Amino acid sequence: MKVLLTEDDPNLGMLLQEYLNAKGFDTDLAKNGEEGIKMFIEKGNYDLCICDVMMPKKDGFSLAKEIRMKDKDVPIIFLTAKSMKEDTIQGFKVGADDYITKPFSMEELLMRMKAILRRINKQESDIPSNTFQIGEYAFDAQTNTLAHNGSQNKLTTKESELLKLLCQNKNQSVSRSFALKLIWGDDSYFNARSMDVYITKLRKHLRDDSSIQIMNMHGEGFKLIV
Repeated sequence: MKVLLTEDDPNLGMLLQEYLNAKGFDTDLAKNGEEGIKMFIEKGNYDLCICDVMMPKKDGFSLAKEIRMKDKDVPIIFLTAKSMKEDTIQGFKVGADDYITKPFSMEELLMRMKAILRRINKQESDIPSNTFQIGEYAFDAQTNTLAHNGSQNKLTTKESELLKLLCQNKNQSVSRSFALKLIWGDDSYFNARSMDVYITKLRKHLRDDSSIQIMNMHGEGFKLIV
């Protein structure tokens, strides 16, 4: 089982990493939120994420939001020194599966992790994660095809990756910076202009269904509305 641990306290981070590795979890340690999302994008396929809330560069709530843009299902546990009710509510709002307040015992964390993983493993879905229904369109991200009224349109790899990200976050805004780093590798000016071109192409591909719209969200990014 692969675990992403994001913790800015170096002593606690190393202790947790060593403990989880000893318990059979292949654990990667990130020292802040920016490093955490970079690892998640580049390595991926994590079975569980453990995120400290108060971190430099990118806090745990922001990190969880970006993780949820890429993966709706990976379990997330927050670690925090705060015990305020508002923080707990905020944690669950951004997609947390559990919330543990420092100081805590490593055994308690391990038991919570195992409980979440048992629950997740019991849940089965008949819908492949690479297929999406977008209004009247059927999109297969595995084969890069977009079907409508009996005809199929072959998308480019970038078009398919971008549309998949929008579908995974349907009716929610997707950050420009996050999309660029995920699909293009960095958020440079030239890549941003390239992404704008692909957004225009996707709008043309989906124009035969008036219930579909890809909106520009000022200062945020894009939103696929169906």
